[in-house]
Amino acid sequence: MRQGLRVLGVAIRAEKAVFTVAVLASGVYGVMTVASAWALGWATQNLVLPSFAAGEVTTGALVLSAVLILGVALFKALGIAGRRYFAGVMQYRMQAGSRRDVTRQYLRLPLSWHHRHPTGQLLSNASADAEAAWAPLAPLPMAVGVVVMLVTAAVAMVFTDPVLALVGFLIFPAIAVLNFVYQRRLSPLVTRAQQLRAEVSEIAHESFDGALVIKTLGREDEETARFGDKARLLRDANIAVGRVRGLFDPVLEALPTLGVLAVLLVGAERLESGAIDAGVLVQVAYLFTLLAFPIRALGWVLAELPRAVVGYERVRAVLDQTGSMEYGTATLPGPAPARLEVRDLDYAYGDSPVLHGVDLTLEAGRTVALVGPTGSGKSTLTQTFVRLVDPTAGAVLVDGVDLREVAKGGVSEAVALVPQQTFLFDDTVRGNVTLGLRAGDEAVWAALRLAQADGFVSALPDGLGTKVGERGATLSGGQRQRLALARALVRRPRLLVLDDATSSVDPQVEARILQGLRDASQASTVVVVAYRMATIALADEVVYLEHGRVADQGAHEELLLRCEGYRNLVTAYEREEAEREALGAEEEEEVSA
Repeated sequence: MRQGLRVLGVAIRAEKAVFTVAVLASGVYGVMTVASAWALGWATQNLVLPSFAAGEVTTGALVLSAVLILGVALFKALGIAGRRYFAGVMQYRMQAGSRRDVTRQYLRLPLSWHHRHPTGQLLSNASADAEAAWAPLAPLPMAVGVVVMLVTAAVAMVFTDPVLALVGFLIFPAIAVLNFVYQRRLSPLVTRAQQLRAEVSEIAHESFDGALVIKTLGREDEETARFGDKARLLRDANIAVGRVRGLFDPVLEALPTLGVLAVLLVGAERLESGAIDAGVLVQVAYLFTLLAFPIRALGWVLAELPRAVVGYERVRAVLDQTGSMEYGTATLPGPAPARLEVRDLDYAYGDSPVLHGVDLTLEAGRTVALVGPTGSGKSTLTQTFVRLVDPTAGAVLVDGVDLREVAKGGVSEAVALVPQQTFLFDDTVRGNVTLGLRAGDEAVWAALRLAQADGFVSALPDGLGTKVGERGATLSGGQRQRLALARALVRRPRLLVLDDATSSVDPQVEARILQGLRDASQASTVVVVAYRMATIALADEVVYLEHGRVADQGAHEELLLRCEGYRNLVTAYEREEAEREALGAEEEEEVSA
């Protein structure tokens, strides 16, 4: 309960004005509801009973009774409208704010943090958890406002007849005990349900991402079963939550009814003894029936509190994460190609070291091939070049400036990375290349020409305006890679990092791309993670990584002579290419025959 009240306090402090208006409107509703009991009691005493006694209805009493009842009803309706509108505004503002805060935090946190958290869980934090955290806000102003009704009704009952009021008040200890038991039973069940909701989201996301693998391996049934098993667990968890709530709500609503029966039983005895008259009994009984609604409204808030606490804690767990990247105030000025320097760099994924004492200097304007066996740390090293991750030790400098000292956004203005896995948005070619950058079509076409993509783009039905589908589904692998390269080139980077970014491109096209990068009017320092001999041969120098260290650096011919590991790796590359070419030639001969 304390945790739930703290969560509600956060929302109230954030939306003081809206909450105040909603509570005032709810208070008007509460007061008018109690006033309706008074108006009913007055009409009974001054209109109904005298009319039965006299056998006729007086016009004055009838008009006054009607005015009282209609006036109370009008103000009651205004209170309902104001309460619902402003309660909704408060709830939706808080939910939207939490989603924005979580999303901004995701953007602030480094890539290493994202590696440790599954995408499904992150989606759940930003959607289901943010929604659950503020679910009690819809009934909250009503519950707070009807406390006014509760207090007003209680005071009116005490002043009307203290004995009947005391009989009715016996239900409040029962409500407190019921709520205590409810909170203790429901909290762990809700926690389990929220966690399972994230796990279901995670499996669904994996299934969508891996649709090609699942279909090609014929694993649809197994994947459906995996999702179904987790979905059934979520179903059972939600049913368990619903079962507890299903027991709580009827009992909570039954308690005021039991109170009314007790009041009527005792009131009938007091009416018969002459201690009270019929108008008093009607008024007290009606006032007590009014208590059922405030108790129900409080029950709505109490029923949502356990889920709200769990959702809020899961959201706060993201917002309280540390390790977001700090930025300095330095800039990386100048349009000239950048000089890259790596000093004694270490990096580890958790307890697994990947890079050790990497020292490296790449002079401005040169094209450098980064070569090494699988698992040698090539992709991780390129991520430090663009500050997707910070080294655990050492530094990466561009033009002598430590990237950690550069102002926010400064690195992305000077350095661009085209990663191994190409990602295109469900947008037009233009939208995928510019990606929010204010660049005209002339600049886009220039980038496409440099990436050797202008030919196929001009052949598309709508050219730059052609939609490429989700993840570029309408394009081939090589076309997607060239669009991703054009996306980097249109930004005119001073340092361009290609992490096996042309693996799906024909060797001849790749050679033209690299040669075009050399001859471009806006030249860049280019780092290429290379696996092809043709790519390596085009580089000015080669950096050979092995076991997370720079084993050698120099010209391709020099490394062939003095570095056995490099020579063996390159020989394997040559053999693989030769076998691929021979296989292609055989297929052509079979087709021609």
